[in-house]
Amino acid sequence: MVQVTKTAVNPDINELKTQLKKLNSKAGQMKMDLHDLAEGLPTNYNQLMDVAGQTYEIYRQIDELKQQLTKLERGQ
Repeated sequence: MVQVTKTAVNPDINELKTQLKKLNSKAGQMKMDLHDLAEGLPTNYNQLMDVAGQTYEIYRQIDELKQQLTKLERGQ
């Protein structure tokens, strides 16, 4: 009987990659929303800080996940 060995990928790495894909998609949308809001200034200027804060937070999370992913990948 032939045994097939599968290269095991750390589930944490796969989970982080999935989270990154989701956040990157959301970040792209937030970036477009921020751009649209900026183009329309001064209309809706009162939303600027909220949208900018949300956009910042998403990109901060992406950066954090990328750092975690790099550490995990180097550990293998």
